[in-house]
Amino acid sequence: MRISILDQAPISTHMTAEEALGNTVKLASVADQLGFTRFWLAEHHGMKGLSSSAPEVTLGAIGMITKEIRLGSGATLLPYYKPLKVAETFNTLLVLHGDRIDVGIGRAPGGDNVASEALSDNYLGHVFKMPDLVSELKALLMNKRENLKVMPDSQHKVKMWMLGTSEKSAIFARDNQLNYCYGEFMSGQSTGEVLSTYKADSNKGEIIVTVNAFCGGTYEEAERMARPYLVNQALKSTGREFSGIPSFDEVSAIELTEEEVAELNKVRDNVIIGDADFVRDKLMAYQRTYGVDELMIVTITHDFTDKVNSYKRIAEVM
Repeated sequence: MRISILDQAPISTHMTAEEALGNTVKLASVADQLGFTRFWLAEHHGMKGLSSSAPEVTLGAIGMITKEIRLGSGATLLPYYKPLKVAETFNTLLVLHGDRIDVGIGRAPGGDNVASEALSDNYLGHVFKMPDLVSELKALLMNKRENLKVMPDSQHKVKMWMLGTSEKSAIFARDNQLNYCYGEFMSGQSTGEVLSTYKADSNKGEIIVTVNAFCGGTYEEAERMARPYLVNQALKSTGREFSGIPSFDEVSAIELTEEEVAELNKVRDNVIIGDADFVRDKLMAYQRTYGVDELMIVTITHDFTDKVNSYKRIAEVM
């Protein structure tokens, strides 16, 4: 089973954006050496603790120091952009870095209403145009648009994916014959039902399921590693979150409300936390249960070394 990484370029408390993006570039290099299949970057706007607002720019830097790993967006938020500009951007990456470029398409806002309005005068209107936008982008990337050729040209083709967290996105990907990446780590729907919906067509493409995992040297270490993420997610539900990814000591000083405890438990149910053998068994269960081609892993820690070590442990046992 193939394993990959989705990174959001998180900013920890007492860390600069420069350090955060530098860590993302370093992580991609490590992932390349460890044999991960892909390294994707999310797109977020105006969100506390996340510095990946222009993934295509960071991917350009990552491409210069990696050799084999596929690079892509997870996701490019298409309602904000003209398809030609997206096609030109990713074709440029293709020409620079060879046949290892993916473009993952999403329709979520990736931020609050203020950010959405600043990026687009009519975001919702463009969301309704997603079928046309995707069709146009697909034609451009395949060089099937009459009288318009994407430049720079390449003998290779950018691989296109649809990202989503619901049966609605699965239907869209299926009906448009797109590869599908299901974000289980941020979905409340049944993975089995969503994937079954996508597979209800003989023309289905490849499937990736994205999961949240923390792999420690011991179970206790994994729990300690995951605790800041879990607490901060719980605090988001009441607007009390930290400005960056907090440390274990910082969250240990927080007294959670009943509402926040309930939210923490809800989030934890969707996270894999354990030692290498436990995490491996959980990941392999996805393949047996859902028949997926690939798992993409999200790990958000306060300490960058913890994140790197978690991915290293997973690579070693997979």
